[in-house]
Amino acid sequence: MARFFLIMTNRAQTIVEGVSRLAEGILEEMGFELVDVEYVSNQGRWILRLFIDKEGGVTIDDCAKASNELGDLIDVKNFINHPYALEISSPGLDRPLKREKDILKAMNKKIKLRMLTPVKGRRNYSGYLRDFKDGMLHVEVETGLAALPWSEVDKANLMYEFKP
Repeated sequence: MARFFLIMTNRAQTIVEGVSRLAEGILEEMGFELVDVEYVSNQGRWILRLFIDKEGGVTIDDCAKASNELGDLIDVKNFINHPYALEISSPGLDRPLKREKDILKAMNKKIKLRMLTPVKGRRNYSGYLRDFKDGMLHVEVETGLAALPWSEVDKANLMYEFKP
């Protein structure tokens, strides 16, 4: 079972990388930004999820348009040779921060980070991103300014703040 999981994990990563390369340029021409791609199994059903965004946010019609444009093309390229569902949606309020350009857009916003290894005894941080230079995120947390290496971030997301 562990060997099957490893093979599927590697295969899933290959699919994510191939779909990302294919979709990024097409979506850009359509006025969208490709934020993330996931390929996961949920209750025995494979799902290919693409998260897209644009200035002002995406609508359901935007997602349908992107799905119509990409669906057949992904099938023709034969990335996936078994049944799967294609889902295209907005990254949501807790948008993932995957690339340096995402980090730059998140400047002075509240973010949540999970580190690969503990930094000063902690793996989880949340606070305001105040600076990003020389590969270091400078996050204002409750105890002051934390300097966290971008290369050691396992997961990063925006945190939506509800304002009255």
